[in-house]
Amino acid sequence: METTPRWLNDEEQRAWLAYIDFSTLLGDYLNRQLRRDAGMTHADYSLLVHLSSAPDHALGMSELAQRLKITRSRLTHAVNRLREAGLVDRREDPADGRGQLAVLTEEGVAVLSAAAPGHVAAVRRAVFDALTPEQVGQLAEIGEAVSDALHRVEAEEAGAAVLPWRRR
Repeated sequence: METTPRWLNDEEQRAWLAYIDFSTLLGDYLNRQLRRDAGMTHADYSLLVHLSSAPDHALGMSELAQRLKITRSRLTHAVNRLREAGLVDRREDPADGRGQLAVLTEEGVAVLSAAAPGHVAAVRRAVFDALTPEQVGQLAEIGEAVSDALHRVEAEEAGAAVLPWRRR
């Protein structure tokens, strides 16, 4: 059965193209800032931030993959690379004998603490300084609404097994 596509109207097209443009530019800008100022990628910074905000600076690998929205295989490579740099360690999860914890080391805390001020300044300069307080609230609401919709669509279309952070 053939259906006619629901094409984007002019305002939807404008919003979509603006999103594509700013998300590409923002990702590139944040990666360049962190590489230049801290010698790390935005993905590695995000991993360290998630660990720093967890109790005892430790998270199970599956939970960390879910929070980062990446495959467990990709997470394993990232954690191993950060482990070689002395920023993260791995240990058995006492609550789950089969599981592993990623743990932020003292050196990881120090590196993250040194990188955070410049990164926050870059985020503020690129995003929040360009928005009114009302727009900040709107951005949060829009992001949450789209994230919720994506979770629903993923679950409806193929089930949780296809979510990237559930793949090996």
